[in-house]
Amino acid sequence: MRKNTSKTSSVSFSAESDDYGITTGSAATAAALAALLSLKKEVSSVNIKTPLGNLDISIKNSFKLNDNSGKATVVKMPYHDPDVTINMEVQAEIRLLEEPNIIIRGGEGVGKVTKPGLQLLVGKMAINPVPLEMIRSNLESKLPKGKGIDVLITVPRGREIAKRTMNPRLGIVDGISILGTTGIARSMNSKSFQKAKKCQLDVALAEGYDELVFVPGNIGEKIARKLLDVDDDQIIQMGNLVGYMLEQAKKNDISQLIILGHAGKLVKVAGGIFQTEHRLADGRREIITTHTGLVGGEKVLMERVFNSNTTEDMIKILEKENMREAVFNSIAHAIKERCQGRFHINPKVIIVNMDGKILNSNHQVEIIN
Repeated sequence: MRKNTSKTSSVSFSAESDDYGITTGSAATAAALAALLSLKKEVSSVNIKTPLGNLDISIKNSFKLNDNSGKATVVKMPYHDPDVTINMEVQAEIRLLEEPNIIIRGGEGVGKVTKPGLQLLVGKMAINPVPLEMIRSNLESKLPKGKGIDVLITVPRGREIAKRTMNPRLGIVDGISILGTTGIARSMNSKSFQKAKKCQLDVALAEGYDELVFVPGNIGEKIARKLLDVDDDQIIQMGNLVGYMLEQAKKNDISQLIILGHAGKLVKVAGGIFQTEHRLADGRREIITTHTGLVGGEKVLMERVFNSNTTEDMIKILEKENMREAVFNSIAHAIKERCQGRFHINPKVIIVNMDGKILNSNHQVEIIN
């Protein structure tokens, strides 16, 4: 990121920037502004106002359709984060109005809200409040005097890309969301990513659920559906933000919580690791080896576990020695203790392997046969 020290407090991004990117909200805003400016001339970049300052954003193309209409496309540039919307095109088509009014609509590839609990009401297009305000504020000063504008935001591949986002779980259908609270996209450890995870919890609570299942990700969710008699909206994906999501559960007084997931993720919690991203913390072999010793495993067995390459290998070794259940019961108990000690919540814990086999005995949870 390069900062411009002029009075405009402009922040400029290059396509080679690794640490930061633009939000879908900034992309939509830039496309709308470029479409408006194209009525006078084609533009290759625009400078937009965001809550953090100004951003210089490249425009893929912009052109005049007629004297009152224009269209522009922005590509959501790459940055160092596993964001499925990277390289996605966001388009805006504008039409001048005779009345001084700004109308913003979502078209093809922009989702629609079908469940309560989000920032937007059911039935509304999935363009969040901050991007809506960014589009309005950036256009109003550029409008011809006495004129209004109709803005249509579209995302050509939005329906396809949305399938790889959390939108289907949140009840946002037919496309992606136009998001962003600052205009700048940061890594998945940022506050905006936390808010995105918390949205699942907001939806579940708005629908009246107070018994929830927390899982690390897609694998845990699929297994939870097979094992438990719960609705889809009761299953909440934590990602790596285990501590953050447990804190939210505490704040919302969840009456019953099940933590279910693959051993490779959950054993970290037994060691007090509540941000489970692999590059930040691991400790899996140390934790499993420790609990192997705690339940009576001999030194030779502990060494075999410690020197294993994967969690699945450790599980197989313990199964051959008839110690798998004892070890993972001990780990599950440690997870409960960690959650009680830090968050004052008492979850039920189900640890599984990649095939969905339950590794610890759990008599408190009704399992579907």
